Amino acid sequence: MKTQPNINWPNNINQTNNTAALSGFLLGNLRRRTALLAAAATGVLLAAQTSSSQPPQAIGAVFVIAMENHNFTQPPTQTNPQPILGNPAAPFMNSLITPGNPNAAQVSYATAYFNAGRGVHPSEPSYVWAEAGTDFSVHTDADPNPANGNVFDAPHLTAQLNAMRIPWKNYQEDVQLASSPIHSASGTNGPVNPFNGSTQYNYAVKHNPMAFFADTQLQNVYPLAQLFDDLNNNTVGRYNWITPNQYNDAHSSLNGGFTYHGTHYTGDSANIAQGDNFLAHVVPQIMASQAYQNSGVIIIWWDETEGGDDASRTLMEAVISPLAKGNAYASSVVMSHSSDLKTMEEIFALPNVNNPIPAGETNNFGGHNNVAIVNDLSDLFVPGTIPAASLSVSPGDLVFDPHTQHYSQLVRVINNGDGPAPTPVRLVLDNLSANATLLNADGTTEVLAPLGSPYIDIDRANSTFGPHETRTVQLEFADPGGQSISYDTRVLSVVPTP
Repeated sequence: MKTQPNINWPNNINQTNNTAALSGFLLGNLRRRTALLAAAATGVLLAAQTSSSQPPQAIGAVFVIAMENHNFTQPPTQTNPQPILGNPAAPFMNSLITPGNPNAAQVSYATAYFNAGRGVHPSEPSYVWAEAGTDFSVHTDADPNPANGNVFDAPHLTAQLNAMRIPWKNYQEDVQLASSPIHSASGTNGPVNPFNGSTQYNYAVKHNPMAFFADTQLQNVYPLAQLFDDLNNNTVGRYNWITPNQYNDAHSSLNGGFTYHGTHYTGDSANIAQGDNFLAHVVPQIMASQAYQNSGVIIIWWDETEGGDDASRTLMEAVISPLAKGNAYASSVVMSHSSDLKTMEEIFALPNVNNPIPAGETNNFGGHNNVAIVNDLSDLFVPGTIPAASLSVSPGDLVFDPHTQHYSQLVRVINNGDGPAPTPVRLVLDNLSANATLLNADGTTEVLAPLGSPYIDIDRANSTFGPHETRTVQLEFADPGGQSISYDTRVLSVVPTP
């Protein structure tokens, strides 16, 4: 007997966006009911189709520039801090999102980019989230210290890059003035800042995401000046995180304010002008580099919403790339910090981190921004730029063994994509009928709902799951009641346990 797919869309998934693939919510969520005695089974495609239009080259180096403490849009009743959109103190940022402006030629941006979750504040949790897809329930801006509970030993992006020997670099402005990358430093007697002309410096560890993970705290950390040498010498990483100091990231005002394009700004306007000035200097230098011109990507990222975590407040998220849709393309696809992390893992063929999100930190739609189920950033790029695996499942017949009184079933998982699928890969059986038990399950889902679903590892060796390759797994069921067996299927590539 054959059944048709039962497609269930979560309320934070845009149905027209290629969001699922291997490591997401399966867009074709198949309800499969199988008669116990050798009923026929039909394979159904479980992921969105990949585009047939491929860009001429895969994404090269990625540069993330972290900015601070301003909404992109907000309710008109909120006047402080000011929003970025339309702000006269931010002419460069607004030029990037103005169709027809030369600065916008290779820019796409998000109009529905929201906070990582309710209560993800102050700044530090958002930076931790950018690395690990959660804040681990730690809400502090304190320097990393095990006594503060803000040094983590959990899967995170740069650890994954290390495991795959993918080079990455962490550029932190003013870090050279601190005693260590894990200790903040500020003062008024530093060297003249090349961007704002002052002698004030302010390195804040809370804006250094790798510093909160025991294995990467001191790895690959460089003063910002090293970025420009690396750009000139073409020695940047494949993944590059850039944090300006707290004056150049729009967080804090310089003493006496800041004069920008002939206008003297004070207070929050000065914060914005300082950040805009920094971007106006740094973005063109990155764009002029060989690393950028070889299909590179610049992401301008903001840490957290101000004044609330609801849908009336959005964050600026702009992508600059030869592979962006360009001309200030405005995407209405719902995104968050988990979207950036998911995209990085897709670019570098990594399994999704799947660290638990605190129960109360839901998104604007009542769910959680688990990396595996959110929209990625693919709508900001030309079709096919962000690699997405396309997996299908083809289950065979159930076979009864009179000696064991068990039922077995061979299931094939097929990589229909043109690139490798990240491993490990797990086949999850959701809504398994109450009468049946999956005897050879390797565990049950603990983070990604539905919770408590049994899963089985398709590839325990974590070897490459190549394009057009098929993996076969045998399921073994007990069904003492002799009734029909039914279940939904999900395929996940997540670490740790689903």
